[in-house]
Amino acid sequence: MKDYIVIDTNVFVSFLRSRKGASYKLWKLAREGKENFALSLPLALEYIDAGQRADTVFTSSEVEYIVEDFCSLAKRQNIYYLWRPFLKDSKDDHVLELAVASGAKYIVTFNKKDFAKVYKQFGIEVLAPAEYLRRMEDKNVSN
Repeated sequence: MKDYIVIDTNVFVSFLRSRKGASYKLWKLAREGKENFALSLPLALEYIDAGQRADTVFTSSEVEYIVEDFCSLAKRQNIYYLWRPFLKDSKDDHVLELAVASGAKYIVTFNKKDFAKVYKQFGIEVLAPAEYLRRMEDKNVSN
């Protein structure tokens, strides 16, 4: 079984903006059931809000549909906000809390710097989308 990942909002917006690159490939793999990801209600709502505000080809309704689709595929996880604030940017705390609550092994984000102390404290690796995909590729080759 594959490890769970948490996909930060900036990766979701990147996926909406381009069908090229690692963000799109990661979402495609998740859509095909080849990646397991965790999602909470706050993160899903943040995806919708950021996706609707972003400069993309998608309408507000289409962004909602995309998020609903991923909600149907994700491990839905409740989070309880027990130890805030922890991260430098408190707006990222719910992403970390989702990763901890769901037992995720990875947080995939473009803001690695904001999650700097996560691995040391929680053992959750923080990788950019391209790094994550390379890691999984390397893992599959060695297995």
